[in-house]
Amino acid sequence: MKKLVAGILSLAVVVGLGAGQVFAQEGEHKAEAGATEDHGGTPHFPIHKPEQQEWSFAGPFGHYDKGQLQRGLKVYTEVCSACHSMSLVTFRTLGDLGYSEAQVKAFAANYEVEDGPNADGEMFTRKALPSDHFPSPFPNREAAAASNNGAAPPDFSLIAKARGIERGFPTFIFDMFTQYQEGGPDYIHALLTGYQEPPAGVEVAEGTHYNPYFANASALAMAPPISDDQVTYDDGAPQTVEQYSHDVAAFLMWAAEPHLEARKRTGFMVMIFLLIFTGLIYLTKKSVYSNKEH
Repeated sequence: MKKLVAGILSLAVVVGLGAGQVFAQEGEHKAEAGATEDHGGTPHFPIHKPEQQEWSFAGPFGHYDKGQLQRGLKVYTEVCSACHSMSLVTFRTLGDLGYSEAQVKAFAANYEVEDGPNADGEMFTRKALPSDHFPSPFPNREAAAASNNGAAPPDFSLIAKARGIERGFPTFIFDMFTQYQEGGPDYIHALLTGYQEPPAGVEVAEGTHYNPYFANASALAMAPPISDDQVTYDDGAPQTVEQYSHDVAAFLMWAAEPHLEARKRTGFMVMIFLLIFTGLIYLTKKSVYSNKEH
């Protein structure tokens, strides 16, 4: 009976892996001609799935590279912040990136925030303090949409956790063991580096830009936001779109999950505790039943 069950399980695994490979190959062939479609003719995006990148914070022992996070902050402030808010992140958390208290205060002072009401019941603006959040570049969502062809740019506070492309079968099975959680940064990197001319026979709407890695369509309204040498790095890192994309994606991952390192340390200690606890339970059970035999 055990051999029969084992044989059935083995056959199921083999069939599942084979089906997954067939579906993956079929999806690749369809992607070459455009977005994949289901039986109802509904297109599926992205046309190309993001490639898995190497991140310092990946895996059970991952950690943030503070130098990379500082570069990513520079890219965000000089490029992305012109359109995208980060309203859930306070300036004081930048101390986790290696900045001193004085540096955080000086950085916050570059921004102005609305406060009040004052004694006269009126709102006023002042220089931001470390306790303030990153201000939005627009006074409200309607103004943001009006300035961007009717589509308000998304807030970047949680974008690295909110965005991500399903990897499908059988990849997600391996992800459970490798603890892959970097779908968001992979997607951001792919989107920023994926702009290209549309292939022959593919037309995009006026005012949009072809990007096969975009999750909602084959083209998006946002033009390529960054180019080589646009942001100056002080540490000698390459000033390329590839490097900019890596750095800002890592920074946005930190913004979405600033306590990632502590979470992973806690998780590791919990696993060690559970292993020791399991061993103690086993030895206790063995001792109890050993005494009963005598």
